[in-house]
Amino acid sequence: MKRSEIRENILKLLYLDDFHDKEELNTQFSLYFDGKKEITNEDQTYIIDKANKILDNKQFIDNQIESVSNRWKVERMDKVDKAILRLAYFEIKMDEDIPDKVAVNEAVELSKKYSSDASPKFINGILSNFVAE
Repeated sequence: MKRSEIRENILKLLYLDDFHDKEELNTQFSLYFDGKKEITNEDQTYIIDKANKILDNKQFIDNQIESVSNRWKVERMDKVDKAILRLAYFEIKMDEDIPDKVAVNEAVELSKKYSSDASPKFINGILSNFVAE
């Protein structure tokens, strides 16, 4: 599975967090993967592990996003944008395997596919603050 496909699946798991209690997430993750035979067990384990690492650091990541978002509170952001920003922040600041430019570019591409027309510019603007540091 390509890294961009893995990233897209991680995004979808992060999106579930806004709709379910933490106790329900493992069940929701299992339901998400049920019937997705194109995702190997190895990829599924990697996707879930990375999503959980991001969710375990969600409050810290959200604080960092808010610190550069020009008075935009994370809870007011579009749910998809929020999930994309959390994933990208994690990749830029907490995952040394992903080059910063790749993380930003992939985040912008995900926003083009899953969010509003204004989202790519919004996402890029916020993430550029983390790359510049």
